[in-house]
Amino acid sequence: MAARPTMKDVALAAGVSLMTVSRVVNGDRGVSPQTTARVEQAVSRLGYQRNDNASHLRRKAQTTRTIGLVVDDLANPFYATLARAVEDEAYRRGYLVLVSSTNDDPRREREVVLAFSARQVDGLIVVPTAGSHSLLKAQMAQGMPVVCADRPARGLDADTVTVDNRDATRKAVTHLLAHRHRRIAYLGDQRDIWTLRERFAGYQEALRAHGVELDPGLVRHGLRSRAEAAQAVAELMSRQAPPTALFSSNDLITVGAIDGLGAPLPRVALVGFDDFPLADRLPRPVTVVSQDPATIGGTAAQLLFSRIDGYQAPPRSVVLMTRFIARGSGEIPPP
Repeated sequence: MAARPTMKDVALAAGVSLMTVSRVVNGDRGVSPQTTARVEQAVSRLGYQRNDNASHLRRKAQTTRTIGLVVDDLANPFYATLARAVEDEAYRRGYLVLVSSTNDDPRREREVVLAFSARQVDGLIVVPTAGSHSLLKAQMAQGMPVVCADRPARGLDADTVTVDNRDATRKAVTHLLAHRHRRIAYLGDQRDIWTLRERFAGYQEALRAHGVELDPGLVRHGLRSRAEAAQAVAELMSRQAPPTALFSSNDLITVGAIDGLGAPLPRVALVGFDDFPLADRLPRPVTVVSQDPATIGGTAAQLLFSRIDGYQAPPRSVVLMTRFIARGSGEIPPP
């Protein structure tokens, strides 16, 4: 049986010192991007992996009883609820949670992960951006437990907690089609985010299944704020042939869509992905696909603590259920 690759093997393959390899896999900022890339390529090529037993013993000896949580935007109620569930689980175990937002910026994600690593957190829960995750991969190779919440990370073999975004969206748009809508607008966040790719795919699949041709003029991607969503909806509704229904891909966009429709609300159907506070108390209660961010956060924390405690089985993928809640806005027929 071939010997397990060591850090020395990585250093030799990359043509750098052992200290440089150690600095890269530990996330030290003082290594040039070119050298970092060489080391990461050598790690991948050689299949360098941590010694689980040894790294677990090191963590036990050096535990800080802190974990890091990296989310998209903590101001978003979805991620605030997820974070609270992680905190509750950590509190029960006597751990402190360090939290930071990335705004879906890969560079900011890298900076946050480096900062948490420098503070020697015992593990990370990450809502991954759409960028490269070589740093997270290097952290895991050195024994850092990582769990992905809400989205998987491309190329990273880590425990993951998600919902079936594509199927839930397909069913939501099918609901609008069943109410005789054919001009259904799609309002989306950044398309390169995994959850948004899945939701847009579900939207497309529902249209195809009912013989409705996708109209690119009814699709809006890249809506990152309530104001941007409101502007997009106002523009759509001012068209000569406006949509008769809207599907919004997250809670922030849904609220922005309501702003953009104005008052009094026109007879336009609306279904949103994610429930949000007071959605059932608005003058026109909002029909939603409801996922449970508290369960996502709590489950991710449980998976992480099992890794911190020494669980060494292959990565686990947990897919949670969603609920479709019909409240009235998604049941309005077309004119």
